[in-house]
Amino acid sequence: MLATDRKLPVSGGAEKRTYVRGMFHAIAPSYDFLNHLLSANLDKRWRRKAIERLNWERVPDGRYLDLCAGTLDLAATLARQPGFRGLVIGSDFVPRMLRLGRGKAERIETVAADALELPHPDATFDGASVGFGVRNLMDLDAGLREAARVLKPGARYVILEMSIPSWQPLRGIFLFYFRHMLPNIGRLVSHHSNAYRWLPESVLVFPEPKALAERMTRAGFRDVSYTLLLGGICAVHVGTRA
Repeated sequence: MLATDRKLPVSGGAEKRTYVRGMFHAIAPSYDFLNHLLSANLDKRWRRKAIERLNWERVPDGRYLDLCAGTLDLAATLARQPGFRGLVIGSDFVPRMLRLGRGKAERIETVAADALELPHPDATFDGASVGFGVRNLMDLDAGLREAARVLKPGARYVILEMSIPSWQPLRGIFLFYFRHMLPNIGRLVSHHSNAYRWLPESVLVFPEPKALAERMTRAGFRDVSYTLLLGGICAVHVGTRA
């Protein structure tokens, strides 16, 4: 168990990678329950919104990659879509998370892999998604480039991620909940002292939606756009592999 006053390695580098892997291994059994509880079940709706933007109907029998897949909620959201006949590869570098997510849907296979070093050839996938995972990468730009590498030209990449509302008073209310209430609830349920401090601290240093869109463009995506959900608490970014 980590001390609650420890400075968390949110900025990046090898220490961040080690910390994130250990943290998610520790909280895996309570991860789904806390996601739903802390978001008042809005996370389910947000995942559906993300999959709506993937344009999987273009190749319904294709191969799709879900990065930082965790317990496979986003992968299962795609796999359960009426008319989907393809395969979803759920990839995460915490095998315990993947094991706990098995059985949520058919048409899913899992691969234990780091999003910065994917074991797939160039231009393998017809689309890719990531839900609440890119801010945990030790090198965001390298992760975006790696996603672009394994996508076929014309394939979409959808990123679902937390953000900070700019509109007051929502911003103030959200930050109070995010900084004070959420970490305490998370600690009580997960029995991990720092895991739910990580969420607000990592979001606070993560690029704002416009900046993330610009970085996606530099990584090899075109027609990048984003949609703010619930006043900017969450954002869905979409880019097409050039």
